[in-house]
Amino acid sequence: MQIKAASATEFLLKLGTVEQIKRRAQEDPQPQRPIVFNSHIHLPPNFSAFETVQQAVDLAARQGVTILGVGNYYDFSVYQAFVQAARSRGIFPLFGTEIIALDTDLQQRGIRVNDPGNPGKYYICGKGISRFERFSKRAAERMNAICRNDALRMRQMTAKLAEAFSRCGVETGLNEGAIIARVVRRHGCDPKTVVLQERHLCQAFQEVFFEKVGSGQRRDKLSALFGVAPKADVEDAVGIQNEIRSALMKAGRVCFVSERFVSPVQARELIADLGGISCYPVLADGAGQRCEYETPVKTLIEALNADGYTAAELIPVRNQPEVLSEYVTAIRRAGIAVVAGTEHNTPDVLPMEPACVKGRPIPEPVKAIFREGACVLAAHQFLCAHGETGFADAGGPAEERIDAFRKIGIAVLNRYFDTSS
Repeated sequence: MQIKAASATEFLLKLGTVEQIKRRAQEDPQPQRPIVFNSHIHLPPNFSAFETVQQAVDLAARQGVTILGVGNYYDFSVYQAFVQAARSRGIFPLFGTEIIALDTDLQQRGIRVNDPGNPGKYYICGKGISRFERFSKRAAERMNAICRNDALRMRQMTAKLAEAFSRCGVETGLNEGAIIARVVRRHGCDPKTVVLQERHLCQAFQEVFFEKVGSGQRRDKLSALFGVAPKADVEDAVGIQNEIRSALMKAGRVCFVSERFVSPVQARELIADLGGISCYPVLADGAGQRCEYETPVKTLIEALNADGYTAAELIPVRNQPEVLSEYVTAIRRAGIAVVAGTEHNTPDVLPMEPACVKGRPIPEPVKAIFREGACVLAAHQFLCAHGETGFADAGGPAEERIDAFRKIGIAVLNRYFDTSS
Protein backbone atom coordinates (compact mmCIF):
# COMPACT_ATOMS: atom_id res chain seq x y z
CA MET A 1 0.00 0.00 0.00
CA GLN A 2 1.28 3.44 -0.84
CA ILE A 3 1.60 6.57 1.25
CA LYS A 4 -0.98 9.26 0.66
CA ALA A 5 0.41 11.76 3.17
CA ALA A 6 3.15 14.33 2.59
CA SER A 7 6.33 12.97 1.04
CA ALA A 8 8.56 11.01 3.39
CA THR A 9 11.54 11.59 1.10
CA GLU A 10 11.12 15.35 0.77
CA PHE A 11 13.81 16.05 3.36
CA LEU A 12 16.38 14.46 1.07
CA LEU A 13 15.60 16.98 -1.66
CA LYS A 14 16.03 19.86 0.78
CA LEU A 15 19.56 18.85 1.77
CA GLY A 16 20.94 20.50 -1.34
CA THR A 17 21.62 19.67 -4.94
CA VAL A 18 23.61 16.66 -6.05
CA GLU A 19 26.36 19.00 -7.26
CA GLN A 20 26.59 20.70 -3.86
CA ILE A 21 26.83 17.40 -2.00
CA LYS A 22 29.37 15.94 -4.42
CA ARG A 23 31.47 19.08 -4.08
CA ARG A 24 31.53 18.56 -0.32
CA ALA A 25 32.36 14.90 -0.83
CA GLN A 26 35.39 15.77 -2.95
CA GLU A 27 36.85 17.48 0.08
CA ASP A 28 36.92 14.03 1.78
CA PRO A 29 34.83 15.18 4.74
CA GLN A 30 34.99 13.69 8.20
CA PRO A 31 31.76 12.86 10.06
CA GLN A 32 30.60 15.75 12.24
CA ARG A 33 28.86 13.30 14.56
CA PRO A 34 29.77 9.72 15.49
CA ILE A 35 28.34 7.21 13.04
CA VAL A 36 26.38 4.91 15.32
CA PHE A 37 24.36 2.69 13.03
CA ASN A 38 21.41 0.34 12.94
CA SER A 39 20.36 -0.50 9.40
CA HIS A 40 17.32 -2.67 10.18
CA ILE A 41 14.45 -2.47 12.61
CA HIS A 42 10.74 -3.18 12.16
CA LEU A 43 8.17 -0.60 13.18
CA PRO A 44 4.51 -1.14 14.08
CA PRO A 45 2.11 -2.14 12.66
CA ASN A 46 4.67 -4.75 11.52
CA PHE A 47 5.26 -7.09 14.43
CA SER A 48 7.81 -5.23 16.48
CA ALA A 49 9.32 -4.79 19.91
CA PHE A 50 7.86 -1.28 19.91
CA GLU A 51 4.37 0.02 20.56
CA THR A 52 4.94 3.23 18.58
CA VAL A 53 7.36 4.75 16.11
CA GLN A 54 8.26 7.44 18.61
CA GLN A 55 9.21 4.84 21.21
CA ALA A 56 11.69 3.25 18.80
CA VAL A 57 13.24 6.55 17.75
CA ASP A 58 13.44 7.86 21.32
CA LEU A 59 15.22 4.69 22.44
CA ALA A 60 17.66 4.98 19.54
CA ALA A 61 18.36 8.62 20.42
CA ARG A 62 18.94 7.85 24.10
CA GLN A 63 21.40 5.15 23.14
CA GLY A 64 23.34 7.41 20.77
CA VAL A 65 22.25 5.93 17.43
CA THR A 66 22.65 8.50 14.65
CA ILE A 67 21.62 6.42 11.59
CA LEU A 68 18.50 4.25 11.84
CA GLY A 69 17.05 2.08 9.10
CA VAL A 70 13.57 0.58 8.94
CA GLY A 71 12.75 -2.51 6.88
CA ASN A 72 9.02 -3.12 7.07
CA TYR A 73 7.15 -5.73 5.13
CA TYR A 74 4.97 -4.50 2.28
CA ASP A 75 3.42 -1.33 3.71
CA PHE A 76 5.33 1.93 4.07
CA SER A 77 2.65 4.25 5.41
CA VAL A 78 4.48 4.52 8.72
CA TYR A 79 7.59 5.96 7.08
CA GLN A 80 6.27 9.52 7.15
CA ALA A 81 5.88 9.34 10.94
CA PHE A 82 9.32 7.72 11.10
CA VAL A 83 10.90 10.65 9.26
CA GLN A 84 9.21 13.18 11.52
CA ALA A 85 10.29 11.36 14.67
CA ALA A 86 13.85 10.82 13.42
CA ARG A 87 14.28 14.44 12.39
CA SER A 88 13.02 15.62 15.77
CA ARG A 89 15.76 13.56 17.46
CA GLY A 90 18.58 14.29 15.00
CA ILE A 91 18.69 10.76 13.60
CA PHE A 92 19.18 10.11 9.89
CA PRO A 93 16.37 7.85 8.61
CA LEU A 94 17.10 5.04 6.16
CA PHE A 95 14.22 3.43 4.28
CA GLY A 96 14.08 -0.22 3.42
CA THR A 97 11.92 -3.28 3.03
CA GLU A 98 12.16 -7.04 3.38
CA ILE A 99 10.83 -9.57 0.89
CA ILE A 100 10.47 -13.33 1.26
CA ALA A 101 11.28 -15.35 -1.85
CA LEU A 102 11.72 -18.98 -2.88
CA ASP A 103 14.29 -20.64 -5.15
CA THR A 104 12.55 -23.86 -6.18
CA ASP A 105 15.77 -25.43 -7.48
CA LEU A 106 17.51 -24.94 -4.13
CA GLN A 107 14.37 -26.18 -2.38
CA GLN A 108 14.37 -29.42 -4.36
CA ARG A 109 18.07 -29.90 -3.63
CA GLY A 110 17.51 -29.34 0.10
CA ILE A 111 19.84 -26.34 0.24
CA ARG A 112 19.04 -23.88 3.02
CA VAL A 113 19.74 -20.24 2.19
CA ASN A 114 19.12 -17.90 5.16
CA ASP A 115 16.08 -19.60 6.66
CA PRO A 116 17.40 -22.56 8.68
CA GLY A 117 14.11 -24.47 8.63
CA ASN A 118 13.08 -24.14 4.99
CA PRO A 119 15.37 -25.08 2.09
CA GLY A 120 15.27 -22.62 -0.78
CA LYS A 121 13.50 -19.91 1.20
CA TYR A 122 15.17 -16.49 1.04
CA TYR A 123 14.89 -13.30 3.00
CA ILE A 124 16.02 -10.44 0.77
CA CYS A 125 16.31 -6.84 1.98
CA GLY A 126 15.90 -3.68 -0.04
CA LYS A 127 18.04 -0.86 1.30
CA GLY A 128 17.78 2.87 0.63
CA ILE A 129 14.44 2.64 -1.16
CA SER A 130 13.14 6.00 -2.36
CA ARG A 131 10.26 5.18 -4.72
CA PHE A 132 7.84 3.68 -2.22
CA GLU A 133 5.33 6.56 -2.30
CA ARG A 134 4.36 6.15 -5.95
CA PHE A 135 4.85 2.66 -7.31
CA SER A 136 5.61 1.85 -10.90
CA LYS A 137 3.03 -0.35 -12.64
CA ARG A 138 5.20 -3.45 -12.25
CA ALA A 139 5.99 -2.71 -8.61
CA ALA A 140 2.31 -2.16 -7.81
CA GLU A 141 1.28 -5.41 -9.46
CA ARG A 142 3.99 -7.41 -7.73
CA MET A 143 3.42 -5.84 -4.31
CA ASN A 144 -0.33 -6.36 -4.57
CA ALA A 145 0.19 -10.01 -5.48
CA ILE A 146 2.50 -10.52 -2.50
CA CYS A 147 0.03 -8.88 -0.14
CA ARG A 148 -2.92 -10.90 -1.49
CA ASN A 149 -1.04 -14.16 -1.04
CA ASP A 150 0.10 -13.20 2.45
CA ALA A 151 -3.39 -12.13 3.51
CA LEU A 152 -4.92 -15.37 2.24
CA ARG A 153 -2.37 -17.45 4.12
CA MET A 154 -2.90 -15.53 7.37
CA ARG A 155 -6.68 -15.92 6.98
CA GLN A 156 -6.39 -19.67 6.47
CA MET A 157 -3.90 -20.09 9.30
CA THR A 158 -6.10 -18.08 11.67
CA ALA A 159 -9.02 -20.39 10.91
CA LYS A 160 -6.87 -23.45 11.59
CA LEU A 161 -5.65 -21.99 14.89
CA ALA A 162 -9.21 -21.17 15.97
CA GLU A 163 -10.22 -24.76 15.22
CA ALA A 164 -7.27 -26.18 17.15
CA PHE A 165 -8.05 -24.06 20.22
CA SER A 166 -11.75 -24.94 19.95
CA ARG A 167 -10.97 -28.67 19.97
CA CYS A 168 -9.24 -28.06 23.30
CA GLY A 169 -12.28 -26.28 24.71
CA VAL A 170 -11.15 -22.68 24.15
CA GLU A 171 -13.41 -20.65 21.88
CA THR A 172 -11.27 -17.66 20.92
CA GLY A 173 -13.66 -15.90 18.54
CA LEU A 174 -10.63 -14.82 16.54
CA ASN A 175 -10.60 -14.29 12.81
CA GLU A 176 -8.56 -12.07 10.48
CA GLY A 177 -10.63 -8.98 11.23
CA ALA A 178 -10.48 -9.47 14.99
CA ILE A 179 -6.69 -9.81 14.94
CA ILE A 180 -6.29 -6.72 12.77
CA ALA A 181 -8.55 -4.84 15.20
CA ARG A 182 -6.22 -5.81 18.05
CA VAL A 183 -3.20 -4.50 16.14
CA VAL A 184 -5.07 -1.26 15.43
CA ARG A 185 -5.95 -0.80 19.11
CA ARG A 186 -2.39 -1.50 20.19
CA HIS A 187 -0.69 0.85 17.77
CA GLY A 188 -3.38 3.37 16.85
CA CYS A 189 -2.89 2.73 13.14
CA ASP A 190 -5.12 2.58 10.08
CA PRO A 191 -6.35 -1.02 9.58
CA LYS A 192 -5.46 -0.73 5.89
CA THR A 193 -1.77 -0.50 6.85
CA VAL A 194 -1.72 -3.75 8.84
CA VAL A 195 0.14 -6.63 7.20
CA LEU A 196 -0.51 -9.61 9.45
CA GLN A 197 2.44 -11.83 10.28
CA GLU A 198 2.66 -15.15 12.10
CA ARG A 199 3.70 -13.42 15.32
CA HIS A 200 0.58 -11.24 15.24
CA LEU A 201 -1.51 -14.40 15.20
CA CYS A 202 0.49 -16.00 18.01
CA GLN A 203 0.13 -12.90 20.17
CA ALA A 204 -3.63 -12.66 19.62
CA PHE A 205 -4.29 -16.33 20.40
CA GLN A 206 -2.04 -16.21 23.47
CA GLU A 207 -3.79 -13.13 24.78
CA VAL A 208 -7.27 -14.60 24.37
CA PHE A 209 -6.10 -17.91 25.85
CA PHE A 210 -4.79 -16.11 28.95
CA GLU A 211 -8.03 -14.15 29.21
CA LYS A 212 -10.19 -17.28 29.10
CA VAL A 213 -8.04 -19.85 30.92
CA GLY A 214 -6.78 -19.38 34.46
CA SER A 215 -3.16 -20.10 35.25
CA GLY A 216 -4.06 -23.27 37.12
CA GLN A 217 -5.59 -24.84 34.00
CA ARG A 218 -3.19 -23.57 31.39
CA ARG A 219 -0.63 -26.36 31.47
CA ASP A 220 -3.22 -29.08 30.84
CA LYS A 221 -4.93 -27.09 28.10
CA LEU A 222 -1.63 -26.28 26.39
CA SER A 223 -0.46 -29.89 26.67
CA ALA A 224 -3.62 -30.98 24.87
CA LEU A 225 -3.16 -28.23 22.28
CA PHE A 226 0.52 -28.91 21.57
CA GLY A 227 0.51 -32.67 22.08
CA VAL A 228 3.33 -32.20 24.61
CA ALA A 229 3.68 -30.19 27.81
CA PRO A 230 4.70 -26.56 27.23
CA LYS A 231 8.33 -25.74 27.94
CA ALA A 232 7.64 -22.12 28.86
CA ASP A 233 6.15 -21.02 32.16
CA VAL A 234 2.38 -20.68 31.82
CA GLU A 235 2.64 -17.05 32.98
CA ASP A 236 5.23 -16.23 30.29
CA ALA A 237 3.19 -14.59 27.52
CA VAL A 238 6.06 -14.30 25.04
CA GLY A 239 7.24 -17.84 25.74
CA ILE A 240 3.76 -19.23 25.06
CA GLN A 241 3.51 -17.16 21.86
CA ASN A 242 6.74 -18.74 20.66
CA GLU A 243 5.47 -22.21 21.48
CA ILE A 244 2.18 -21.63 19.64
CA ARG A 245 4.25 -20.76 16.60
CA SER A 246 6.65 -23.69 16.83
CA ALA A 247 4.14 -26.35 17.92
CA LEU A 248 1.23 -25.41 15.67
CA MET A 249 2.31 -23.21 12.77
CA LYS A 250 5.61 -24.50 11.42
CA ALA A 251 5.84 -26.86 8.44
CA GLY A 252 4.28 -30.22 9.23
CA ARG A 253 2.25 -28.85 12.15
CA VAL A 254 -1.52 -28.90 12.34
CA CYS A 255 -2.05 -25.20 11.56
CA PHE A 256 0.60 -24.83 8.88
CA VAL A 257 -0.42 -23.30 5.55
CA SER A 258 2.11 -23.31 2.74
CA GLU A 259 3.31 -19.97 1.44
CA ARG A 260 3.31 -18.63 -2.11
CA PHE A 261 6.50 -16.74 -2.83
CA VAL A 262 7.97 -14.61 -5.54
CA SER A 263 11.27 -15.80 -6.97
CA PRO A 264 14.56 -14.20 -5.88
CA VAL A 265 14.78 -12.53 -9.30
CA GLN A 266 11.30 -11.06 -8.92
CA ALA A 267 12.18 -9.84 -5.41
CA ARG A 268 15.30 -8.10 -6.67
CA GLU A 269 13.35 -6.55 -9.54
CA LEU A 270 10.80 -5.20 -7.07
CA ILE A 271 13.57 -3.71 -4.93
CA ALA A 272 15.06 -2.05 -8.02
CA ASP A 273 11.61 -0.65 -8.90
CA LEU A 274 11.47 0.83 -5.40
CA GLY A 275 14.82 2.52 -5.99
CA GLY A 276 16.66 0.30 -3.52
CA ILE A 277 19.78 -1.82 -3.24
CA SER A 278 19.22 -5.59 -3.14
CA CYS A 279 20.93 -6.66 0.08
CA TYR A 280 21.51 -10.26 1.16
CA PRO A 281 20.89 -10.90 4.90
CA VAL A 282 23.61 -13.27 6.11
CA LEU A 283 22.57 -15.69 8.85
CA ALA A 284 26.04 -17.27 9.37
CA ASP A 285 26.02 -19.03 12.77
CA GLY A 286 22.73 -17.42 13.75
CA ALA A 287 20.93 -20.76 13.89
CA GLY A 288 23.69 -23.05 15.11
CA GLN A 289 24.47 -25.19 12.09
CA ARG A 290 25.28 -22.93 9.16
CA CYS A 291 23.11 -23.03 6.05
CA GLU A 292 24.52 -24.78 3.00
CA TYR A 293 24.15 -21.73 0.75
CA GLU A 294 26.37 -19.72 3.11
CA THR A 295 29.06 -22.34 3.68
CA PRO A 296 31.91 -21.86 3.10
CA VAL A 297 32.06 -18.08 2.90
CA LYS A 298 33.85 -18.26 -0.46
CA THR A 299 30.88 -20.13 -1.95
CA LEU A 300 28.45 -17.55 -0.56
CA ILE A 301 30.44 -14.71 -2.08
CA GLU A 302 30.46 -16.43 -5.47
CA ALA A 303 26.67 -16.78 -5.28
CA LEU A 304 26.21 -13.14 -4.27
CA ASN A 305 28.39 -11.95 -7.13
CA ALA A 306 26.56 -14.19 -9.60
CA ASP A 307 23.22 -12.71 -8.54
CA GLY A 308 24.46 -9.12 -8.62
CA TYR A 309 24.28 -8.32 -4.91
CA THR A 310 26.31 -5.22 -4.01
CA ALA A 311 25.36 -5.19 -0.31
CA ALA A 312 24.94 -7.64 2.54
CA GLU A 313 23.60 -7.31 6.06
CA LEU A 314 24.11 -9.13 9.32
CA ILE A 315 22.14 -9.11 12.55
CA PRO A 316 25.11 -9.46 14.93
CA VAL A 317 23.05 -10.38 17.99
CA ARG A 318 22.77 -13.81 16.37
CA ASN A 319 26.51 -14.21 15.82
CA GLN A 320 29.67 -14.91 17.74
CA PRO A 321 32.25 -12.15 17.18
CA GLU A 322 34.70 -14.55 15.54
CA VAL A 323 32.14 -15.76 13.01
CA LEU A 324 30.91 -12.22 12.39
CA SER A 325 34.48 -11.15 11.60
CA GLU A 326 34.97 -14.15 9.30
CA TYR A 327 31.95 -13.31 7.17
CA VAL A 328 32.09 -9.52 7.21
CA THR A 329 35.77 -9.19 6.33
CA ALA A 330 35.55 -11.75 3.52
CA ILE A 331 32.39 -10.23 2.02
CA ARG A 332 33.78 -6.70 2.21
CA ARG A 333 37.08 -7.84 0.69
CA ALA A 334 35.04 -9.09 -2.26
CA GLY A 335 33.81 -5.54 -2.95
CA ILE A 336 30.40 -5.85 -1.32
CA ALA A 337 29.27 -3.18 1.15
CA VAL A 338 28.13 -4.57 4.51
CA VAL A 339 25.73 -3.16 7.12
CA ALA A 340 24.28 -4.34 10.42
CA GLY A 341 20.97 -4.07 12.25
CA THR A 342 18.96 -5.56 15.07
CA GLU A 343 15.53 -6.25 13.46
CA HIS A 344 13.60 -5.86 16.74
CA ASN A 345 10.92 -8.11 15.22
CA THR A 346 10.21 -9.97 18.46
CA PRO A 347 8.78 -8.61 21.74
CA ASP A 348 12.29 -8.29 23.21
CA VAL A 349 13.44 -4.65 23.47
CA LEU A 350 17.13 -5.19 22.76
CA PRO A 351 19.75 -2.42 22.70
CA MET A 352 19.45 -0.34 19.54
CA GLU A 353 23.15 -0.38 18.69
CA PRO A 354 24.05 -3.79 17.26
CA ALA A 355 26.17 -6.14 19.37
CA CYS A 356 27.03 -9.81 19.14
CA VAL A 357 25.58 -12.77 21.03
CA LYS A 358 25.08 -12.07 24.74
CA GLY A 359 26.08 -8.44 24.25
CA ARG A 360 29.64 -9.22 23.24
CA PRO A 361 31.08 -6.22 21.39
CA ILE A 362 31.51 -6.13 17.63
CA PRO A 363 35.25 -6.10 16.81
CA GLU A 364 36.33 -2.57 15.85
CA PRO A 365 37.54 -3.45 12.31
CA VAL A 366 34.10 -4.93 11.64
CA LYS A 367 32.35 -1.86 13.08
CA ALA A 368 34.37 0.29 10.69
CA ILE A 369 33.03 -1.76 7.77
CA PHE A 370 29.48 -1.34 9.07
CA ARG A 371 29.96 2.43 9.44
CA GLU A 372 31.19 2.60 5.86
CA GLY A 373 28.16 0.62 4.71
CA ALA A 374 25.77 2.94 6.52
CA CYS A 375 27.33 5.90 4.69
CA VAL A 376 26.93 4.08 1.37
CA LEU A 377 23.20 3.62 2.07
CA ALA A 378 22.78 7.28 2.97
CA ALA A 379 24.47 8.31 -0.29
CA HIS A 380 22.40 5.91 -2.38
CA GLN A 381 19.15 7.07 -0.82
CA PHE A 382 20.03 10.73 -1.41
CA LEU A 383 21.14 10.26 -5.01
CA CYS A 384 18.16 8.12 -6.01
CA ALA A 385 15.74 10.58 -4.42
CA HIS A 386 17.28 13.16 -6.77
CA GLY A 387 16.85 10.86 -9.78
CA GLU A 388 20.55 10.00 -10.00
CA THR A 389 22.18 6.60 -10.48
CA GLY A 390 22.35 4.58 -7.29
CA PHE A 391 25.00 2.37 -5.76
CA ALA A 392 24.18 -0.90 -7.49
CA ASP A 393 24.21 0.66 -10.97
CA ALA A 394 27.07 3.12 -10.54
CA GLY A 395 29.62 0.89 -12.26
CA GLY A 396 33.39 1.06 -11.99
CA PRO A 397 35.73 -0.90 -9.73
CA ALA A 398 34.00 -1.95 -6.50
CA GLU A 399 36.52 -0.30 -4.19
CA GLU A 400 36.31 3.02 -6.00
CA ARG A 401 32.52 2.88 -5.99
CA ILE A 402 32.31 2.09 -2.29
CA ASP A 403 34.79 4.84 -1.42
CA ALA A 404 32.96 7.40 -3.56
CA PHE A 405 29.61 6.57 -1.99
CA ARG A 406 31.15 6.58 1.48
CA LYS A 407 32.34 10.14 0.94
CA ILE A 408 29.01 11.24 -0.53
CA GLY A 409 27.25 9.60 2.39
CA ILE A 410 29.34 11.49 4.92
CA ALA A 411 28.60 14.74 3.10
CA VAL A 412 24.87 13.91 3.14
CA LEU A 413 24.96 13.09 6.83
CA ASN A 414 26.89 16.23 7.73
CA ARG A 415 24.44 18.36 5.79
CA TYR A 416 21.52 16.58 7.42
CA PHE A 417 22.87 17.09 10.93
CA ASP A 418 23.57 20.76 10.13
CA THR A 419 19.94 21.28 9.13
CA SER A 420 18.36 19.21 11.91
CA SER A 421 20.37 20.60 14.82
